[in-house]
Amino acid sequence: MRKPILILLASAGLATLSSCSMLRVDKAAQVASGLSSHLICSGVFVTGRDADQVFAEMIRPLPGMDLVNWGLRYQVDTQKREVSTAIAGLFASRAVYRDNLGCTVLHGEEQLPPVALTGIAATTAPLLADIAPQEATPNPRLQAALARAIVPQEGPPLRHTKALVVLRDGHIIAEQYAKGYDADTPLPGFSMTKSVMNALVGILVRQERLTVEQPAPITAWRDAGDPRHAITVDQLLRQISGLDLAQTNSGFDPSSQIMFIARDKAAAAAAAPLDATPGTRWRYSDTNYLLLSRIVRDAVGGEAGDVLRFTNQELFGPLGMRHVTLDFDATGTPMGAANMLASAHDWARFGQLYLNDGMAGGQRILPAGWVAYATSPTLATGYGAGFWTNRVAGNVAAWGVPWGLAHAPQDAFFARGFMGQFIAVIPSERLVIVRLGVSHVRGDDIEETDRIVAEVLAACRT
Repeated sequence: MRKPILILLASAGLATLSSCSMLRVDKAAQVASGLSSHLICSGVFVTGRDADQVFAEMIRPLPGMDLVNWGLRYQVDTQKREVSTAIAGLFASRAVYRDNLGCTVLHGEEQLPPVALTGIAATTAPLLADIAPQEATPNPRLQAALARAIVPQEGPPLRHTKALVVLRDGHIIAEQYAKGYDADTPLPGFSMTKSVMNALVGILVRQERLTVEQPAPITAWRDAGDPRHAITVDQLLRQISGLDLAQTNSGFDPSSQIMFIARDKAAAAAAAPLDATPGTRWRYSDTNYLLLSRIVRDAVGGEAGDVLRFTNQELFGPLGMRHVTLDFDATGTPMGAANMLASAHDWARFGQLYLNDGMAGGQRILPAGWVAYATSPTLATGYGAGFWTNRVAGNVAAWGVPWGLAHAPQDAFFARGFMGQFIAVIPSERLVIVRLGVSHVRGDDIEETDRIVAEVLAACRT
């Protein structure tokens, strides 16, 4: 989940700000530049969108951007496959696209090292059954509900749902796409990527290469006398690490600066001190999942190619997820906090794995009990361990939006991402509902997803 970046200069223009400001406006500006480069790079080179469309839909409407739009310029180099961005000629960033490795944000003259990618393709047929439609007669009420949801709301607030897929018992019973999109169009999941990281950790647990109870195997914390040595894998998954890495998405916060400025993102996160006892405070931060990304990388071999072989052989290949791009940073660590793109059908297949209790084609992908673990509430929150759960009522204190989907059953759980990305899994109804789009509404537009879920449930129950 990523709230809108409140980019730059809430009270004045760039020229009025001193370089000695304690708020480090330069870093906030660098975050804004890096974010813009990255979104345009992914939109152009992965999703296949026009750069101006990406800027108009995803970047320009962000709160605070009206203060800097006058000075923000971006350039797409299709030969080098990179996007360069600057604000008033300053704070330059580049996002470079590489096959299989997605878009990586760079600053200055930094170059990316070569990466060995031999043998990364999945070598076995998918285990998960084909999700193609099997119902001979479409449900007109369901089709109408999805068609209504796809109609863009120009706003304010802007709301564009790009893809909707509904699976029941593992097969598509309805799907709808905005103009220019289809079942194979890779779309960003943003923080739904955290749910994918949950699966990768789960696979390592099944293979007995990790346990959730163990101290997180982070090199910087290996000294038993370091108070961070006590942080467990479970606490990173549950966002209760206690690290002093607040996330406000303002550009001034350490989490967004690490995401869009630091070269070695996991190392930057690992350098943070504690400001709470591990396990006692829930605080959502991408940095916990950057650390999990490094743990996964190191557990499977330590290089980007090792990660790709692992993910393709153990997760994406068995599920038949064919249009996945997982971004990597400059050190070969996957950006497991928010940077995976996949098609609507791919995201639906991923949701089906969790509906099937971690099984695919009669084979166990995730450990027995892993889905229950991933969706059990953390402290007094509606967050589990990479998924959100419907078991806890009330609002998220920091965002003033519901923890869960009010019209879904209590057993529902969901992956959730910035700008309205959701995979809702409802075991009691045998349903997986995928919604992907671009919504500039607080709380990832959870109320609109809840409305769609309510209409889908009503249609399926008739």
